[in-house]
Parts: sequence; C-alpha cells; structure tokens
Amino acid sequence: MNEYEERQQRFLEKLKAFRLMDDDFMTKCFEDNIECVELLLRIILNKPDLQVIEAKTQVFVLNLKNRSVKLDVLASDGTGCKYNIEIQRENSGAGYKRARYHSSMVDVEMLQKGQDFDKLPETYIIFITEKDVVGKGLPLYIIERCNIDTDEIIDDGEHILYVNGARQDDTALGRLMQDMCNPNPDTMNYGILAKCVDYYKNSQEGNAVMCKAMEDLWNEAMEQGLNEARKASALRMLTNGKLSLEEIAECSGLTLDEVKKLQNEKSA
Repeated sequence: MNEYEERQQRFLEKLKAFRLMDDDFMTKCFEDNIECVELLLRIILNKPDLQVIEAKTQVFVLNLKNRSVKLDVLASDGTGCKYNIEIQRENSGAGYKRARYHSSMVDVEMLQKGQDFDKLPETYIIFITEKDVVGKGLPLYIIERCNIDTDEIIDDGEHILYVNGARQDDTALGRLMQDMCNPNPDTMNYGILAKCVDYYKNSQEGNAVMCKAMEDLWNEAMEQGLNEARKASALRMLTNGKLSLEEIAECSGLTLDEVKKLQNEKSA
C-alpha cells in the first residue's frame, strides 16, 4: 500500500466518526441538498410550510476591503428571505460580534449597487453550536434589535439565532440536535438526514466524494504549511540583510511581490 492509499484508508476511518456537527462533513452533506436544509429551517424556525428554493454551501462573500467570510450554508426561500446556517463546535467561533459580521456580509452580498436599502431581504443568521454558548439552558436563543427605552422590537428584517446543540430532549428541535451529534445514520430520528449521512458513510460513491474532499483539505493544509515555511525563511533572510530581494525570492520560492510585501510588513 503506497502513501496515497494509506492516507485514503485513514480518511475512511475518520469518516466513521463524522457527524453533521462537524462543519466540513455537514457542508458536503448539505451541498445542493434542499431537502436537508429545508428540514433544519422548518424545525429551528417552527415554520412547517417554509419552502427552500436554493441552498449553497461554502459560500465566500467579499467585502469592500477585500476581506472575505466563508458561509457554511446560504439558502433562500420563495419570498427572497436569506438563511445563513453556521456550525460551531467551539464557543469562541460563535460570539455575538461574529454573528453581527455574518449578518452584515449577507446584506452586502444581497444589496445591488444603487439599490434602495428598503430592498434588503429579511435575513436569518443561525448558529448551531455543540455547547450552550449563551449559557442559560434554553434550546434556542433569538436575538433581535430593540429600542431599549420603549422595549419595542425593531423590525429591520435581521434575525440572529443560537441553537443549543447540548439540549437534546424529546422535542422536534431536541431530536434534530440528537441527529446533528450522532455519527450513526441507523439510529437517527429524521429519515432525510439519515439517508444523506448514510450515503456519504456507507456507499462507494459517497465514500469517494468524501475522500476526495478530505484529500483536497489535506493538500490545502500542506500548501499552507509550505507557504508559511517559505515566508519564515524569507523573513530570516530579510532580517539578515545580506541578500537582495530578488535573491530572497529565488531562495525562498516566493514571488518578488510576496517578498516586497513581507518587507513592507516587517518595516511597518
């Protein structure tokens, strides 16, 4: 067995433990899967008639300063309402300011140049967290903007929700959280989710898709590590001051522009 085959075997072993609470696995399961996304939204929002018409995963949104955010799931319904679903296993990635940033980026993505602000669609930013991020023991936390002086909710179309994945009681939402944290499709509550998880875990075609996704992530991580090593080497050479920028680029494997950028950052 060569190195690639050994790596594929390790991927298959890891796949057995994956759950929908693992965002890379969830985004692959929900990729173009309107049924699964629709089920989640209907249960979380208690809207049994909600109809999703589009669902995309791993959506990159770029702001005016070229800073991007990757949305786990971005969905739309027939009324134009937008839904961003995020999976967070660690509390640190699900703070209120993170939710605020996601909401603003969805607004930027949706509002066309010159379009009136009143045309902004209604948005739901939904964080499904493995732990109780808010810490009050509730299954669901709904965050709305309000007028403190009058106690009135401001209807600006923005809604932020935190779903407590640790609350796994015998309600529709609790059973959904059970499924999100369950690696075994045979014991899941909702058939739509079980069918999707079973496909990627137990079919040859699904295994191939997941192994390809994990191989891509592995290669990306290796490239990132190599690039960081190149930058560290170039920084040492810049600090030493004995080589020209062109020589540093040649020795480190970076482009001349990348070396110049490192020099500017170092001097700042």
